[in-house]
Amino acid sequence: MTPEVLLQWVRGPGLQFAVGIFVIGMVYRVLHLAVLGRSKNLAVPRGSEWGPGLRMIWRRSFSLPQLSSRGKLTVFAGYVFHLGFLITLFFLSQHIDLFHSVLGFGWAAFPRGMVDIWAILAIAALIVLLVHRFIDPVKWLLSDAEDYLTWAFTFLPLFTGFMLDHSAVLDYTRRMILHLGSAELLLVLIPFSKLAHMVTILGARWYNGAIAGFKGVRP
Repeated sequence: MTPEVLLQWVRGPGLQFAVGIFVIGMVYRVLHLAVLGRSKNLAVPRGSEWGPGLRMIWRRSFSLPQLSSRGKLTVFAGYVFHLGFLITLFFLSQHIDLFHSVLGFGWAAFPRGMVDIWAILAIAALIVLLVHRFIDPVKWLLSDAEDYLTWAFTFLPLFTGFMLDHSAVLDYTRRMILHLGSAELLLVLIPFSKLAHMVTILGARWYNGAIAGFKGVRP
């Protein structure tokens, strides 16, 4: 198979397959959370859960006095990575063109230089998190093969995407194959790995924050 034929495959059937697996897998995860449900709340209602719950989520997301300096570094690097990843994904002009072709609408792109800066920050944050996992004795003992596989499959789309227009290694066609292929592998992996926290963690935070806020608990 020539590089040109392989590129057409990852742009067509490969992408469709990856998106299909991602959608089906995430729908399953959402339905699984819904089916689990919540235990009946026996407390006397004192108002809506939503307002206090959302305030509790906000406070516990940005107020971290109980963490050590190393813990705060991990949280900070995590925020930088997520913000950089989302900006790169949703505000790069080429990505917006792809969303437009699928959804039928698009939005304004950020300047390419700004996106590049955030991509570099996201890559650097991932490297910091990996190094910290190696040097922190607790994280080293708790880490397994899935953790490193998840890191690699998250790192590759960012790295190959940045190198797509900033490297002379390989020709453009092969660089595009590596970028699209790694992004599609990430899509397939997300629903069946810890990366599904994009749904499960948000659900858990809403549940815990809402219950804590409902009962008048303060962090």
